[in-house]
Amino acid sequence: MLSYNKLAAVAFATFVTLQAPVFAADAKDPVVAKVGDVEIHQSELDLAIANLDPQLGQLSDDQKKVAALSASIDVKLLAKDAAAEKLDQTPDFQSHMAYLRDRELHNAYFKAHVADAITDDEVKARYDKEVAALPKQEEVHARHILVKTEDEAKEVIKELDAGKDFAELAKEKSTDPNKADGGDLGYFARGRMVKEFEDAAFALPVGTYTKTPVKSDFGWHVIKVEDKRDAPPPPFDQVKDQVRQLVMRDKYLDLLNKAKQESKVVINDPALSKAYEDAQKQQDQAPAGDAVAPDAQPQQ
Repeated sequence: MLSYNKLAAVAFATFVTLQAPVFAADAKDPVVAKVGDVEIHQSELDLAIANLDPQLGQLSDDQKKVAALSASIDVKLLAKDAAAEKLDQTPDFQSHMAYLRDRELHNAYFKAHVADAITDDEVKARYDKEVAALPKQEEVHARHILVKTEDEAKEVIKELDAGKDFAELAKEKSTDPNKADGGDLGYFARGRMVKEFEDAAFALPVGTYTKTPVKSDFGWHVIKVEDKRDAPPPPFDQVKDQVRQLVMRDKYLDLLNKAKQESKVVINDPALSKAYEDAQKQQDQAPAGDAVAPDAQPQQ
């Protein structure tokens, strides 16, 4: 268990309500601690746990609970003294409270009208739209046999011409780590292999192998193309979280644009106003992202 001093040192740096909420003590929201006559309820402790510093993420659940409770107690102890000195009535404090209120209202509105309002059907529809807009990208399924010299590669080609099985020759002669798989490289798109290898592989018809050795920095290759296809999009389940973020972003921007039409924004400083307008234009023009691009798939 962490010492009290260590807990205090890493306690979360976030705002905690100065007065405990007035709740009836019941089974749904029990009192977990009291600081003088101020109660700390389970709901407040849960909020404190949720707002722990991310650096405490490696702690166990029990350690997080202790850290959050320790921080809550510390806050209550000094908040009482601060209120006694009327620090909660200063202009700075009131201004800070107004900012925090607006921020939390913004977050609550976002949760109600964006995060919690997105349906699975909306996410799937956006996925289908993104997939339909993807450009076609050819992929090749190839095998290869890698040897050290050109003469060795030529000898491999002679054996293939004589009817030897490509996969068996790869297991026997290739120096590449994938030799146990018969030299199988799986499917790959352009840009995934060295240029010499890629050019030769994409130029071969399906079912054929290179009749002359292909030189690269790795050695000499004999390549066989097993298949060609258009790259499939990543499965919906693999990218649905990214797609949900796109839907969330669009909903949020729609809400902001509607609010801006209803309330005119005026910035008094001309330079700051220009910088704000430029930032808004960049935000509006920002691409939605590559949530369902083929390259999002794990590489072969």
